[in-house]
Amino acid sequence: MVRLWQIGFLAGLFCLDQVYSNSAFAQEKVRLSHSALETSNGVWFIAQERGIYKQYGLDAELLFIPSTTTSLTSLLAGDVHVANVSGGAIASAALAGAPVVIVSCYLNSLPYELVVNESIRTAEELKGKSIGISRLGSASDVAARALLRGLNLEPDKQVPILQVGGSSERAAAFRAGRIAGFPSPPGIIHLTKGMPFRILISTADFKQRFEFPYICAATTKSYLARQRETVKKVIMAHIEAVHYVKTRKDESKKIMAKYARTNNEEYLEAAYSASARLYDVVPMVTRPGVEVQIREAITTARKPGAQLRFEDMVDESIVRELDKSGFIDKIYKR
Repeated sequence: MVRLWQIGFLAGLFCLDQVYSNSAFAQEKVRLSHSALETSNGVWFIAQERGIYKQYGLDAELLFIPSTTTSLTSLLAGDVHVANVSGGAIASAALAGAPVVIVSCYLNSLPYELVVNESIRTAEELKGKSIGISRLGSASDVAARALLRGLNLEPDKQVPILQVGGSSERAAAFRAGRIAGFPSPPGIIHLTKGMPFRILISTADFKQRFEFPYICAATTKSYLARQRETVKKVIMAHIEAVHYVKTRKDESKKIMAKYARTNNEEYLEAAYSASARLYDVVPMVTRPGVEVQIREAITTARKPGAQLRFEDMVDESIVRELDKSGFIDKIYKR
């Protein structure tokens, strides 16, 4: 009788233990998307490759969606829960009435350089020649205009801006002579062989950091309200991934090489260095950068009387909570 009781008791404990074990290791499903295979987006795919999402209880499906429009459509349709979308895209969507919001920003500056034909040595020699971008309103468009103004040139009027396509399309147009130059993330030009070039100016040359909400995490206001803890876990995983990039150079470069599908050391070194330096430890969204994008969105939409505030498209409450709790400090004090 005693033995039967003991066996039953132990069996009950075992079952209870299994319940708690399964609960402890249960992974919450979430669909995420990132917009580029460049190193600046590394926070997303490094979190996936290193199992950091799982570490924070997330069974993350990470999708590569290079189109901003498709990313926003997927987000609004609920096909994606948290997406990498730049502040400019969110400002335009919010101005149009889309209930989207930025919850964190890991890179608040545009790490871009202006690649031009080797024969162009001065800003004056660039006048009248075309610069290629992916599309109007994109990060490359913003970067092109900022870089040209940094050379005291007037975009469109003195230097025409053409919509060409992504990095590979811009490189092809450059090689064919259709454009005289193009804005590019650091190191990309090293992936194109046999193309004489010159870096005429870089955002790193600016006296002050060019504020732009570039690599951000965005979601819908309804999803944030319903699944705030899930969004919090995503942000925690990304903060951990930023720390990994900043402290594990060789390992980070290997993952970046996998996603960029290249082992070109010049590219990887330049791209890694820019990302590691510019990633913010505390991923707040810089107000000046967002306000510039709000003004640009209103101008582009030709709605001079339109109203859109920083608070309408940004919710930093989770990042503030994590910072105040000491979560970020603990990660960097390991």
